[in-house]
Amino acid sequence: MHELGIVFYIIRDVKKVAEENNVEHVSGVVMNIGEVSTIVPEYLQDCWRWAADREEMLRGCELKCNIIPAVTHCDDCGADYETVKYGKTCPHCKGPNTWLLRGNEVEIKEIEV
Repeated sequence: MHELGIVFYIIRDVKKVAEENNVEHVSGVVMNIGEVSTIVPEYLQDCWRWAADREEMLRGCELKCNIIPAVTHCDDCGADYETVKYGKTCPHCKGPNTWLLRGNEVEIKEIEV
């Protein structure tokens, strides 16, 4: 489970931004998590609760996760399609020249105070 390590990085970044803005308590953090990012949102939230409650600034802080659907682009026909459903082969032209447009994100979207 690598989610705990990711939580430590999120906490570090949130605390840094809060301190730079003279914020004493953060009430919520909103994350964008890509569908194929290898992050399990439920594990991330479990780890968050354990780690955040050990930080005075983050005690009781909610972690919300927006799941970003994975979309792949085909260079052969120009189509965009659902990555999870079809994989690396374009369902429109069967071409293999594809690449991930979005869905691998792990980013802090909002910090709520």
